[in-house]
Amino acid sequence: MTGIHAAAGSAETFAALHRQDRPLLLPNAWDHASAALLHTHGFPAVGTTSLGVAAAAGLSDGVRATREETLQLAATLGALPCLLSVDAEDGFSDDPGEVGAFAAELQARGAVGINLEDGLGPVDRHVAKIRAVRAAAPGLFVNARTDTYWLGDGDGTSGRARAYRDAGADGVFVPGLTDPGVIAALVRDLEGCPLNVLHVPGGPSLARLGDLGVRRVSLGSLPYRRALGAALDAVMAVREGRDAGEGTVPSYREVQELAG
Repeated sequence: MTGIHAAAGSAETFAALHRQDRPLLLPNAWDHASAALLHTHGFPAVGTTSLGVAAAAGLSDGVRATREETLQLAATLGALPCLLSVDAEDGFSDDPGEVGAFAAELQARGAVGINLEDGLGPVDRHVAKIRAVRAAAPGLFVNARTDTYWLGDGDGTSGRARAYRDAGADGVFVPGLTDPGVIAALVRDLEGCPLNVLHVPGGPSLARLGDLGVRRVSLGSLPYRRALGAALDAVMAVREGRDAGEGTVPSYREVQELAG
C-alpha cells in the first residue's frame, strides 16, 4: 500500500470511529511519550492539546505562537501506529488559503484529523477556512470547533454548528457544553454530523453522553494538567517527608520502551 493510500485508509478508519454505538473517547497528548503511552493502553486514536504543546514549549496558547511546534509534533506523532488528530488552534491565520496549506502539511506528516476553532470570529471566515482545508487536504477529518460556550453564553451555537457542517466539516466540537437537554437538541439539529464535546469532571459521564447522541468526547488539556499536578504532588510529598507513592506511575523500563 502506498503512503497516500495508507493515509486515506487511516482517515476512513478514523471517521468510522465516529459512527460506533458508543462515543469515541479521544485522549489528548502533548509529546511522543504521552501519545505512545495512550496508544499502548488501548486508544486507537489520539489528539493533541494546544495548551500542552504551548506550555511545554514555554509559549502561550491561543495566540498563534506554536505553528512550528505543532507541525514538528505532528511529524513525530504521525509516525506512531495510532490515528492522529491535531489541535491547530484557528489554523494560525485569518487567511483561508494559509490555513488550507497548513492542514495539508499536517496531513503530509501523518495526521488524519484537524481540530479548528472559530474563537467566536466571523462565521463566514471560519466557513471559508473549512472549505479551504477540504480542498487542500482531501480526506482529512475536519472537526470544526465553536467557542460559544467558552467565550460566550452559548448564543448562536446551533447556527454556527450548522454553518460549519454545511461548509463540509466532518464533525462539530462545542467545548463547555454540558447541559443534557441542550446537547440532545444540538445532536438533532446536526442531523447525523458527529457532535464532539469536552469531558468535564463532574459533568455527564461517557455513557450518558453516548445516550444523548454525542459521537466524540475529548479530554483536552486535562491529562496534561493532571500530569503536572501529579509531578508537583510527588515532589511536595518528598519535601514534606511524606510517602510520594507510586500510583499508576510507569516504570523506568516501560517509559524507555515507549521510544520504540
